[in-house]
Formats: sequence, C-alpha cells, structure tokens
Amino acid sequence: MSAPEIHDELAAAAAEIATARKDMLRIATAGSVDDGKSTLIGRLLYDSKAVFEDQYEAISRASRGDHVDLSLLTDGLRAEREQGITIDVAYRYFTTPRRTFILADTPGHVQYTRNMVTGASTADLAIVLVDARKGMLEQSRRHAFLASLLRVPHLVVAVNKMDLVDWSEDVFTAIRDEFTAFASKLDVPDLTVVPISALAGDNVVTPSGRMPWYDGPCLLHHLEHVEVASDVNLDDARFPVQYVIRPQSDAHRDYRGYAGTVAGGVFRVGDEVQVLPSGLTTTVSAIDGPSGPVEAAFPPMAVTIRLADDVDVSRGDLLCRPDGAPTVTQDVEAVVAWMTDEPLRVRQKLVLKHTTRSVRAVVKSVHHWLDVNTLDHDVEADQLGLNDIGRVTLRTTQPLFVDDYARNRATGRFILVDEATNATVGAGML
Repeated sequence: MSAPEIHDELAAAAAEIATARKDMLRIATAGSVDDGKSTLIGRLLYDSKAVFEDQYEAISRASRGDHVDLSLLTDGLRAEREQGITIDVAYRYFTTPRRTFILADTPGHVQYTRNMVTGASTADLAIVLVDARKGMLEQSRRHAFLASLLRVPHLVVAVNKMDLVDWSEDVFTAIRDEFTAFASKLDVPDLTVVPISALAGDNVVTPSGRMPWYDGPCLLHHLEHVEVASDVNLDDARFPVQYVIRPQSDAHRDYRGYAGTVAGGVFRVGDEVQVLPSGLTTTVSAIDGPSGPVEAAFPPMAVTIRLADDVDVSRGDLLCRPDGAPTVTQDVEAVVAWMTDEPLRVRQKLVLKHTTRSVRAVVKSVHHWLDVNTLDHDVEADQLGLNDIGRVTLRTTQPLFVDDYARNRATGRFILVDEATNATVGAGML
C-alpha cells in the first residue's frame, strides 16, 4: 500500500522530522581475548552498509588469511593489528532506518579495566562476547560485573563462534544457563543471550538458517528494538548550570539565561524551581532550545533556561524542584575505579568534578578493595592501585548535589583529577 499524500505543509514538515529523527543507542562491547569483539563490530558495520568501498578494499589488502578481516575496521592501532587484540577504546558510529548507534569497542584484558569503565560509563547496553568453545571465563564474569556496577540497563550475551561447535544447541543452552545463574547474583535488570557467528555473519544482522532451534531475534534486530526511553529518570528534575548567557547587546539588553544539559526530570515553563546551593526559589519564565523557544525540556536536551527573578546563579549551581531536591553533602562515599599508576592513598588531595561543579577533595578513608573476579571485599586494603575498584570516602571543600548512581547516572557519578598534571585519575559512582 502506498503512503497517503500529505497536502498540509505543517503535516509534511512534521512527517519529515519524524522520519529524520532517530532514537540513539550507546553500546559497549567487552569480552575475553580472541572472542571476536572487533570482528562482530566490523560485521555490524559492513552488513548495515556503514563501510565505504575504499575502506573495504583497504582492509581486504591488509587482511591475513582466507577471509576479509573485518576487525581491522575497529583495531586502528598498529600494536592492536600486530597482536590481534584491542587495547584502546574504539568508537564507531552507524545507523539503520530505525536507530542510530554509538558503539564502543572496549578491551578485554584485566590491565585495561579502566578502558572498559570509560567505554561503559555512558552505555545504554553492553554486549559481552563469549567464545562458544570456551564457555564462560573469568573475564566474562568480570565484564558482566562491571556492566552491572556501572548500571548499564541492558546486557546482551553474544555466544560467538557457533560455527566452530557445529551450531550446537546444547553448547549454547549450557552457556546461557550458566550466565543466567551468574547474572541473578548481580543487578542486571535485562539479560538477553543470542547465538552468533561474527565471522560468517550468522544471526548478526540477518537470521541464520543453520540454527533452526533458536527462535529469538538476531542481534541487530534486538539492538534496534530494545526499549531505552524508560531508562531515563523523568521524576527528579536536575539541571546543572554550565554557563550564564548575558549578551548585553542592543537586541538582548536584559537577556539572562542559564545554559546546560538536562540531567533528569522535565522542566516546563511556569514550573517552580529551587537553586542550589542558595536554596532560593523562583519560576521558569522561558526555555530556549537550539531552534527557538520550547515549552518543556527533558534529558538529554541542551537548553537555556530563563528565570522569572534575578537570583544569583552561576556555573556549578543546580536547578531542581523544591519538593525533590538532591542530597547536599561534603562527605562523599563512593565506589571508585582508579586509573593511574600512582595509587590512591588516604589524605591524598584531588580535584573532584561532578556535573558542572569542580571542587577540591581529600581522601578520608579506603573502606575496601573489590576483587572483580571473585566479588570478594578486602577490608584490609588502605590504597587502590591501577585498575583497582574500591569503596572510599572523600571530603570536599564545597557541597555537592548528588543522587544515588542507581537513580541518576548523571548526578551520581564524578571524576577525580590530579591537581598537578590535570590528568583524570579516577571515576566514582555514588
């Protein structure tokens, strides 16, 4: 049936916007060495027509073996190509008629735990690859735990290399049951297990006829249809102020707006809001978006909010609802992933960056070190080394406006910066 003709110009414009606007999904991949993460991403890029002909010809010439090595589309470092492993976090972008994807290929080695934390910190969905020949390994458990620790809402276990186990249903079922039992011990709200062959392309973009016993969706179909809109916190209004806009021009002589990205909830014109840390209340008089005024703003919209009263608001302040304010505290207890060679120690001084607010902080105590392989706690630990994860308490020089990370990932996380080098040395989750 052909689409009906649209005669109204406004209706035509609305239809065009609806067609052009695509939902976005952020994906992080992880797995053990040689599980085929980069090959899977290359397959997704190639089969979704996101690879140019000259790119394909280039990797065809660079491939070693009887087949085109699609992993070369993501493993861009020379060291990665020589060793056949992923070291850095490689970001790739592709799109389908239904959704746009930002895909982070994170390394599987334990010494690159910090890289996976970086790649998964903003992900909506994590794909953990498992070699069908090897089953669940220690690294598979670690990656699933890290995904749950970072509160990634959706977890997909891709059982790869099914072609090397003769497409065995029994092998897949055993891995699925073992991973499901392990995930029940973690906070994994949504788990999906899919059998694939990234090298051959079976069940990646199109369903495979060689696994008739599997009646679930192929990987791309699941990625296109997984529901992520409900993962956003629309209850707690949070607007960290990034910049104060005062043009002071003839056209906008009295204009004063507060620019930033909505981190939670919905802000509407006429809403009563509270400014932290002052505690003063006022109302929203207008909301300006990139294309002009809007009536409401929600995550992750970047807008400029104008207030009815001339209250003192500056970068680092936060707008919220008076009856739903975040916790205001200078004592921060959090799970910290340490990312540098110099260990984190008690009484160490750092810069803590939370949303748009930067404050100085000192490490008060290290409660325990977490073994991500066994999930055991070492309460005797008094420091955190490179790639270690542990619970610490920090004291800040100024108050922070925080939520639990499980409730709001934007206001429940922070980074730690070395005062001398300005290098990011840690990431924390409240």
